[in-house]
Amino acid sequence: MLRTTSFLLLLLVLVASCSRHEDASNAPQPTPTSPLVDAAHGFAITVPHDMHVRRDFRRSYLANAAWKAFAGDDSHGTPVLALVLDGSNNITAAELRIGIGDDASAKAHCLDAPSSGVPAQASQVTLAGVPFTRFHAADAAMSHYLDVDAYRAVHAGRCYAIDLLITGTRPEVYDPPAKPPFAQDDARRRLREALTGLRFLPGG
Repeated sequence: MLRTTSFLLLLLVLVASCSRHEDASNAPQPTPTSPLVDAAHGFAITVPHDMHVRRDFRRSYLANAAWKAFAGDDSHGTPVLALVLDGSNNITAAELRIGIGDDASAKAHCLDAPSSGVPAQASQVTLAGVPFTRFHAADAAMSHYLDVDAYRAVHAGRCYAIDLLITGTRPEVYDPPAKPPFAQDDARRRLREALTGLRFLPGG
């Protein structure tokens, strides 16, 4: 009887151990960040687990599809990459956008603050070892809004235009008022954290 009881206890311990191992292996795991390398444009950036990659800028009433925020009609460049914060929708969207201009005009006017919107005074910052001009600008129309922390630099023969962009529709115009997917301050913090993952490739 004692041997039978001991055997049953041992069997229960083994079954429980296997169950715990199986549960742990099937449990959701945090999604690791992953680097995205764009050799053609001379940079790499880490993609945070709460963002996804888009290759176009066609998602905003005010920001339109231009290669950089507040670009004029005569400004030529290429929308290269957008890291879009998960949950972004028509009410509130947040993106880190990187546009590249490599013609003479784009480089000559790379550091210009926008003439539209309400730009703040420009300042100088360093990103990934490269000096950038930074400014904040905002715009609003027809219940839509646009808020941008813009970074501009001429580096390795290109104009790099990086925009931390929050845009959307004011939730109070809906009936009942719409609920934003995230707070703007939180989105702004997450975009700034994502910007720390930027690196420039040797030789451009």
